[in-house]
Amino acid sequence: MRFATNRAMTSRLYTIACAFGLFASLASAASLTGPRLLVVLEGQDEKANYSQFFGDLEERGYQLKFESPKSESLSLFTHGEREYDNVILFPPKSKGYGPNLTPQLLLQFANQAGNLLLLTSPSSTPEQTREFARELEISLPPRDFSLVDHFNYDTLSAPSKHDVVLVPRPKASSSTQNYFSDSDSKSDVIAFRGVGHTLGNGPLLNPILTAGRTSYAYDTKEDATYAEDPWSVGSQLHLVSALQARNNARITVSGSAEIFSDEFFGMKVKAQGSNKKVEVANRVFAKEVTGWTFKETGVVKVVGIRHYLTSGVDAPINPSMYRIKNHVTFEIELSEYSNDQWNPYLVPSDDALQLEFTMLDPYYRLPLLPSTFSLNSTTFTTSFKIPDQHGVFAFRVNYKRPFITNVDEKYTVTVRHFAHDEYTRSWDISGAWVWMAGIAVTVAGWVAFCAVWLWSAPVAGKSKGKKSQ
Repeated sequence: MRFATNRAMTSRLYTIACAFGLFASLASAASLTGPRLLVVLEGQDEKANYSQFFGDLEERGYQLKFESPKSESLSLFTHGEREYDNVILFPPKSKGYGPNLTPQLLLQFANQAGNLLLLTSPSSTPEQTREFARELEISLPPRDFSLVDHFNYDTLSAPSKHDVVLVPRPKASSSTQNYFSDSDSKSDVIAFRGVGHTLGNGPLLNPILTAGRTSYAYDTKEDATYAEDPWSVGSQLHLVSALQARNNARITVSGSAEIFSDEFFGMKVKAQGSNKKVEVANRVFAKEVTGWTFKETGVVKVVGIRHYLTSGVDAPINPSMYRIKNHVTFEIELSEYSNDQWNPYLVPSDDALQLEFTMLDPYYRLPLLPSTFSLNSTTFTTSFKIPDQHGVFAFRVNYKRPFITNVDEKYTVTVRHFAHDEYTRSWDISGAWVWMAGIAVTVAGWVAFCAVWLWSAPVAGKSKGKKSQ
């Protein structure tokens, strides 16, 4: 009777928990950082130009708050804590964003794990944006520089200027295939009008959308000499780039704000030499870019880590000490967050997840292979023999790849030498049998010699006396 009552109570609690979880999922955004989104935009007329873009964000659960760049009430922090989880900065019409959006404050916002989407334009990119981009090792062109491509442009909207450039979406074989190349999209063309930028050698920078080989950036005020002295050309120009900081904060810089506008969302383009109009994929691409920037996709977390003796039946999990030459098994469980749910993480076929067993330098670097799968995670496992070296070692998984959160886990253990009673006895070593037999023969020979010497009396000799004179 008591069991039935407890079972019914458990069922009610489970139903309440499921209902609460469903309500929480509906009330919050898919972003792991949070739903609070600040949109810095100047003018209500500009807001109407991006109604579809903002509508898509609201449908995904974001709480949008619009502020003017120089509003006195605008503040990224309250009592030292982030006021917002994500920020979108549109290019202002004035010369700057004001004192509340300085590069130092934007960097502080990123240092507190806030996410930023920075939009630029050829004619209205303030110096604050350029200074902030330089901190990220991103070089923006001077004012009034624009991107053109005389071979890949829209013949309908830009028949003479060639500034509406048609760029193919990232290919499925690239590193961006999981997050910026939706296989369900009907179009593989993105219409772009704006300006490109160049990237430094920082390991945290990754391009998302790159200009074509025949494109270049030039000064629109110096049309007569644009072909002789372009600012940058070809694939050196990147149109949309991303930076993921070491604390996993995400910053995306786009060379155009218009690609997120209603005009470009519903645009139909016709490439040079083609008679067919095609729809652009700007709306889907905008969803993918904002989804990655605000941590809706590409988030990998460590569910659990276990290491133990391989041969031990009742071996403890995660002990603090091992012995040299022990056989050890290491397991790490990873889960990937994508579009409001946790899924098992799958390592790409051309990549490898590795374990380092290090003291000062790695003694071993071993591949971690998937062993078991659950509903929400994948367990990767490897086994190895601890080297014949005692000291303080560490299990380390340092997995850092473009467009996914960094996985850097380190667990320290002590490796001791053999105890006195743990060394292998001589009679268990077949190679020592010859030497042991030699010792036994030597001892037996010595005992035999002593016995013969002790029990063998000397022979009595005849005495020969001398006559006395």
